[in-house]
Order: sequence, then structure tokens, then C-alpha cells
Amino acid sequence: MLVRSDTEPVNLFRTALAGMIAMSAAMGFGRFSYTPILPGMMSGVPLSAADAGFIASANFAGYLAGAVLATYSWVAGHERKVALSALLANALLLAAMAATNSVPVFATIRFLAGLASAFAMIFTSSIVLSHGAAAGNDHVQAAHFGGPGAGIALSSVMVMLIGLIFAGASGWRADWIGGAIFSAISFSAVWLLLPSAPVRSGNAGMEPPIVWRPPVALLTLSYGIFGFGYVITATFLVTIARMDAAGQTVEFLCWFIAGLTAAVALFAWRPMVYLLGLGWVYVAALLMEAVGVLATVLLPHSIAPLIGGALFGATFLAITAYGLQIGRKLAPQSARRIFATMTAAFGLGQIIGPIVAGWIAEQTGSFTMPTFIAAAALILCAALVLPVIKRLG
Repeated sequence: MLVRSDTEPVNLFRTALAGMIAMSAAMGFGRFSYTPILPGMMSGVPLSAADAGFIASANFAGYLAGAVLATYSWVAGHERKVALSALLANALLLAAMAATNSVPVFATIRFLAGLASAFAMIFTSSIVLSHGAAAGNDHVQAAHFGGPGAGIALSSVMVMLIGLIFAGASGWRADWIGGAIFSAISFSAVWLLLPSAPVRSGNAGMEPPIVWRPPVALLTLSYGIFGFGYVITATFLVTIARMDAAGQTVEFLCWFIAGLTAAVALFAWRPMVYLLGLGWVYVAALLMEAVGVLATVLLPHSIAPLIGGALFGATFLAITAYGLQIGRKLAPQSARRIFATMTAAFGLGQIIGPIVAGWIAEQTGSFTMPTFIAAAALILCAALVLPVIKRLG
């Protein structure tokens, strides 16, 4: 199907494919490949749980910085250039992780990678989702936000295969280089497929400031706490499996299953959106994710990471996408600003989560207490957004 942008006819299939590939590289590899690589780094560098949490938080701090910078209008008219530059930087920064053993240097690289992933996500999304919305095609959004799940699944396969070849303590370096190669190839594909610009609304000038009515504030707060609640599992799921001696097969499968379920999550949730509405699906997904988070520490070690990974993958991208969609409905005149502001709130929650989890795990010797705290945070997220559902109608 073709739609026309300001300058060219746009093929929606190519546009959706560009979004999926970009999100796979920037999010699936640029951000989330840290999770399956982390156990090898902890033993090979070595890193403590607190070190691992600090490095993860640096990445999320960069993501927050990128989201804040994206709220301004400096990129207007240059979205494609910034998105592609961020994807190229993502590939280079993944390779840089293989070149050091220093925790401060790791943290610096991951901060810059977070900045790049935020720019890639926000500005690629601004192009891809605008074309999907203009055509009234929900499949574009579902494919776009399926990209991180595809990247997660591919990164888990990559780490497993590289582990079979490089069985020594330095195998984690090859993992980062593998991710860099994938991201470089992805950059080339997105450069060929991504449209030249977003669809411009009739109000093409600077967006007005967000009007902070209670529903907007509650949703943004919920979204920020969600960043805290989801990130502990997102960062430490494979590490938890290794600490519980679940075995290499479970370590691989838990993150692979998380990626597969994430890749199809929006397609699976879509009928429920028509039936229940965005608000109730957002709440349901938060509660389901809370169950999955608890499963990682309450079920037998042989299945806990698998169930936890499946429920995590089935929910976190749906919550991410539908939360942003609710924000757009609540602040339609400030769509880019609310997108970036909610992403910034989400990023702040992410910064706090790994630091808290890593410190508590260092003190207690396990991730059980941080996981309970994460589940409670997700339940609070659902409670906060209940008044917003009435506003959505």
C-alpha cells in the first residue's frame, strides 16, 4: 500500500520493515543484548552485581538524556538524518564494548549507546508511525514495535552460537562484536528503506507545551514507574538463571522466548484493544507482567526463567507502545512532546532500577527482594492509570 508524504509516495511495507529493523538493532541489540552477554562479563571481566547494575543504569541515563533532548524542536526536518546517525553510532559503540575491561569505560560507552538508542527509537518512530497513522494501518505500529523482540531473540541465538565457538572467559567480547556487525548491516538496510520524512500535520510549526491535566500526569507517572518495574527483569533475567544454576539451555531459552513473545505481542494484544480499549489493555498487561516478574523467583529454577521470560516478552512492548498511544490521545496537540516526555520518565525509572537491584543483590546474595519490589511497582502502575481509563471513554 502506498501513502504520500510531503515529498514522495511511501510504501507501507518497506516503511514497517525499516522500523522493525531499526528497532531490532537499536533496542534489541543496542540495549537489550546486555542481558544475555552480562553473565559472561560478570565471570570474564569480572564484574560484581553492583558493577553490572551501574553499567546498566549508565545506559539508561543516556537513554534519558536522549529523550530529554528530543523534546526540543532542533530535529524538525532532520529526523531521518538523526535516526540514521544514531543507528551508525549504535553499531560503533557495540564494537567499543569489546575493547576494554574498565567499569568506568563500560559505563561511558553504555551511556553514549543509550543516547543513540533513544534518538534512533524516537526519530525512527516519528517517521514510521506517522505514515502508519496517516494510512490508518495498525500493522505498521505492530511490526515496528515487534522489532525489539526480534532483536532480543536474535541476540540470544547469537550469544549461544558464539558461546559454542568461544568457550573461554573472553567470549563476551565476541558477543559485542557480533552485535556490532548485525547493527552495521541493519543501518544499511534502514538507510535504503526508511522514508525521507514523517507525515506532517497541518500544524507543522513548533508544538504547544503539554497541558498537564491530571490524566496526563497520572499516565506519565505510571509510565515512569513502569520503567523501574520492568527493567530489573529486563537486565538480570539471564543472570538470575545462571545464579540459580538453571543450565545453559534455560539461560538461552529464557531470553529467546522473551524475544519471540515480544516480537508478536502487539499482534496478539490487538484484538483485546478492540474489545477492551487501550486503557484496560495497558492495565491488564501491567498485571500480567507483575505475575511474570514474580514467577522468575517463585517457581522451580528449571522453569522460572522460562515462564518469567515468556510473560515479560508478551507484555513489556505492549505496555510501552500502548502507553505512548494513550499519551498521544490525551495530548494530541503535543504528540512529539508527550512521546519524548513519557520516554524521559520511563528512562528515569530505568536508571534507578538496576542500581537498586544490583545493590540489594550484592547485600542479600540474590535478586529475590529486588524482584518483589519490581512486581509491587508494576501493580502500582496499573492502579495509577485506572482514573485515566475513564477519560479515554
